[in-house]
Amino acid sequence: MDANESLSNQFLIAMPGMADPNFSTTVTLICEHNADGALGIVVNRPLEIKLGGLFEQLALENDGIAIADCPVLNGGPVSRERGFVLHNDGNKYENTVDVSADIQLTFSRDIIDSMAAGSGPDRSLIALGYAGWDSGQLESEMLNNTWLTVPASPEVIFDVPFEDRWTVAASTIGIDITRLSPHAGHA
Repeated sequence: MDANESLSNQFLIAMPGMADPNFSTTVTLICEHNADGALGIVVNRPLEIKLGGLFEQLALENDGIAIADCPVLNGGPVSRERGFVLHNDGNKYENTVDVSADIQLTFSRDIIDSMAAGSGPDRSLIALGYAGWDSGQLESEMLNNTWLTVPASPEVIFDVPFEDRWTVAASTIGIDITRLSPHAGHA
């Protein structure tokens, strides 16, 4: 697979007929996609837990910083005990992947420590778990019209309210996803 075939830095938008409750009406940022498979983070499924609660579970002081009220997201059905942080470009952390020039994914504890101390990235979201696909699996799902792909944007990830991300992400290419049929077909 070459870079032109990769879906990295794309949103996967679940089509209206998505039956899997893990992905129905989701927007997933593809962070890595190569011949071995793909890894993505669902960016529109907040959990009941807030970031302050996560800091408490990790025994981190957070002295009332504003981000303590931010929700933690359900990033996908795989490894829900692991944390992943999507954030804007800035400090380098132990395990960081550049998704684009504007978006990074970090999966090491040092970023959580920085966030609790008030010195983390300007824009971020934390997710527990991720979405993963084996080699060829995502490509097969694409052929079955399971997903709509659009270029990712930091604005959708960091600025759009969670409940609007599914429709807003699709609208970036002029599609009203709520008007699409839930039945997949091929022309």
